[in-house]
Amino acid sequence: MAWLGRAPVWVAVLGAALALLLNGCAGPAYPHGSPAQVESWALARGWTPVWLRAEPFNLLGLLRQSQASPGLRVYIEGDGAAWPNGYRPPADPTPQQPLVLELAERDPAVAVAYLGRPCQYLAPAALATCSSAYWSERRYAPEVVAAMDQALSQLKQAAGAEHLSLVGYSGGGVLATLLAQRRGDVEALVTLAAPLALAEWVRLKALSPLRGSLDPLEGDGPLPYAVHMVGSRDRVVPAALGARFVARHGGRLQLLPGFGHSCCWVQHWPALLPDEEGEP
Repeated sequence: MAWLGRAPVWVAVLGAALALLLNGCAGPAYPHGSPAQVESWALARGWTPVWLRAEPFNLLGLLRQSQASPGLRVYIEGDGAAWPNGYRPPADPTPQQPLVLELAERDPAVAVAYLGRPCQYLAPAALATCSSAYWSERRYAPEVVAAMDQALSQLKQAAGAEHLSLVGYSGGGVLATLLAQRRGDVEALVTLAAPLALAEWVRLKALSPLRGSLDPLEGDGPLPYAVHMVGSRDRVVPAALGARFVARHGGRLQLLPGFGHSCCWVQHWPALLPDEEGEP
């Protein structure tokens, strides 16, 4: 695995992952959350795993690039492992079924990246030093956005890209929007099932308050061309929240009949991706 950022760049492929590659094994069809599984899954499919030092976090990134490209499409992971209930976060935020990674894998673009969230994909010792606030009330805090911003710049540099497009699912869509509001190199934004009116979402779902988190609805930075996709059957993030955001900040709301919060994004990706003119 390579490190980018303040740490020197180095490569250390796990023995198990290397053995899988040498034996011609493609690894699991779906990575189930552990760093070793995700790395081996990625390596077997042409992705380069990198650790991005983005103070105060180490973030997992994956980069797949078949040729030089001025643009890099970055997929931002959701909030991760499900909460046992509305008030108690999981012990480890690493996604057990990384839907966003599946979306990125199906993307035919020549330069694609995946970006994990703070405290995800960490070994137990490292996870123990990462505050659970960063996958609960402070999951969209200013320091989280700043770290993700650093990570995007590192991925962009590694790919030799000039501009970015961002795709974010659920809470990853919140962060993608917050990042697009602060960066000048994001040319397109796509969110899927994202609670873009954050305070209203918390009230509507009677969730624990997200103290210290930024609400994209209240942001005032300019946004690039944006498509906000919502499912008609989403009971986690109702479509009305996306409509509220679009009414204030513009962009296009795309209502997908029959889609829920997790169904059926992977099955219909990448046909849902807008083309260069913004048409689905």
